Order: sequence, then structure tokens, then C-alpha cells
Amino acid sequence: MDRANLSPAQARALFRDGLATPTAGWSSGFTQANLVIVPKEQAFDVLLFAERNPKPCPILGVLEAGQTTGPLLLGGDIRTDVGRYTVYQNGVLVDEPTDLSAWWCDDLVTFIVGCSFTFEAALQGAGIPIAHIEQGRNVPMYRTNRRCASAGSMAGPLVVSMRPIAADRVADAARITAQYPAVHGAPVHIGDPTDLGIRDLANPDFGDPVTVADGFVPVFWACGVTPQAAVMESRPPLAIGHAPGHMLITDARDSDYLVL
Repeated sequence: MDRANLSPAQARALFRDGLATPTAGWSSGFTQANLVIVPKEQAFDVLLFAERNPKPCPILGVLEAGQTTGPLLLGGDIRTDVGRYTVYQNGVLVDEPTDLSAWWCDDLVTFIVGCSFTFEAALQGAGIPIAHIEQGRNVPMYRTNRRCASAGSMAGPLVVSMRPIAADRVADAARITAQYPAVHGAPVHIGDPTDLGIRDLANPDFGDPVTVADGFVPVFWACGVTPQAAVMESRPPLAIGHAPGHMLITDARDSDYLVL
């Protein structure tokens, strides 16, 4: 199966049938997205949190209370079309299902949030390798010592994803990703991870560690898992997300979010 050449609908059908795997490198050219799903009572706080923290929380679309499909997944179903989900009750992870049917209710609002997987094809096209794809791993993600701007009941740390970049290509990587502001844009930090409060790159908070080869520099981008970190800290009664690295593959094209 050539995952890179699957259409979004074909990829979502595989996840609907129970496949659960990280989606980096899937459906080349199509935008992948993070999810934050909360009861309508908490939805405004999530919206305001995203508005105040646009770098880690760029909203691409919203499904109103009870809606299960929309323009970004035509004919799809938000309850089944992601490989794996996370379910939190009072900030505690209680389930990681491949289907949300047991948790779904008609007051749930879905926020579809931009993902840095979107700009990876552009990096690869420029000859910049992506370590987690080449090493067959999930992208490593880390909580940082940087605080997001709080909003209502929502507060938490910035989460970042890390990709090792050859030292002589770091400027190119920053320039290329800056052209995708709706999917996290340019890096938030380059180099020493301790400046972000990250003690050990080999122990990410989410995802898998990757090898940082000699001559490569760790480069960090804002990450759409940030709202889930806020959920863990803020402890709403119920919140649902994608399992980190298991993204919603949308019908939007990466080029839709390119700003030259």
C-alpha cells in the first residue's frame, strides 16, 4: 500500500475500518489536522485559547455541536475517521479508542487545528529529510517551560514538535515553514533544548524519540498537541483529541495554506 498516494477519503476509510497508525507521510499534498472536541459549554474557552495562542492552535475549521462531518472531510465522520483518539475526563486520560461512538453526544463541538505535517512535503521537496519519516517513527513532541496565554478555564504549556535539520539547511527550513502560517509556520526555537526546559530529547512527552545525527541541529515548531496539554492541566469534565501523530487527513490541500 502506497500511503503517500492515497486520497484523503481512502485514508479515512482505512481508519474507519480500524487501522491505527501515525499518519506522517500519508496522502501527500493533503492537509493533516489536530482535533480538540469539547462540550458546547467549554467551546468558547477553547476558541478564545486558540485566538490567544495562534502559533500552536491555528484553527482550520469548526464543526458545530453534534455535527460529525463538514467541508474538510466531505462524506467523512469525525467519530471514526481518525486512527486513534484520546479521551480525557477531568484532565485524566481514560481511553484511547479507534472509534468515538461510545463517547459521542450531540453537544460536542469539534475544532480542527493545523498540523506541522502539512509543511513536511515542502521540506522534503527542498531536499531536507524528515527524521521521523525516514526512521519509521512518530514525531517527537515535548512540553516546554513556555506558558500559553490563558483563556477562561484553559491554561497550559506550549508543546513543540522537533525535527533534526542539517546545520547548513536550518535557514532554508525556517524560510520554507514560515510560508505556512496556518499550520504553525516558522520554528519557535532552534538549538539547545534546555532553553525550552527540555532535559532529554530521547524522552519525548508524546510520540517517539528520533536519532539526531552528527551535523544536525534540533529545530522546534509549535505543536497542535498544546490544547491537549491545556486539557490535562485545566481538567474539564470531558475533552477528546487525536492521539498524537494520528491526524485527521482532510480534503484541503497543503497549497491552500501556502503564503508566499
